[in-house]
Amino acid sequence: MSIANNLSGQCLCKKITIKALNVKLHMDACHCTMCRKWSGSALLAVDCGQEVTFEGQNHISIYDSSEWAERGFCQHCGTHLFYKLKQNKQYIVPVGLFDTDEQFDFTTQIFIEQKPDYYTFSKQTKTMTGEEVFAAFSGDD
Repeated sequence: MSIANNLSGQCLCKKITIKALNVKLHMDACHCTMCRKWSGSALLAVDCGQEVTFEGQNHISIYDSSEWAERGFCQHCGTHLFYKLKQNKQYIVPVGLFDTDEQFDFTTQIFIEQKPDYYTFSKQTKTMTGEEVFAAFSGDD
């Protein structure tokens, strides 16, 4: 799997800069109702692991969205910055936030059972239900 080093990006108002090291060059789509409400459609995001830093942290607001995750956004312009898993501090970042020409490979769609019928992606990807996602994170197979 290809990895990009030192990806960076900014929120719309440029008060917050994100830097991520060793980003896997695969992009996933989450169709859960919460991500769709948060992003306006499927959340297209990349797994940035734990090696993520922010300049302008005082401008970040955190929404505690579930027992296992929180979401960060710019308190000035509203740009969505991350979805972070609490247990392992893993950052999932919207792919469009990065200022890059890297070619991300669209690989997986999760919470596929919650995807509405009004949109479809043409690329064939791996699909996982919410139950399969939770089992993968818990280590149960």
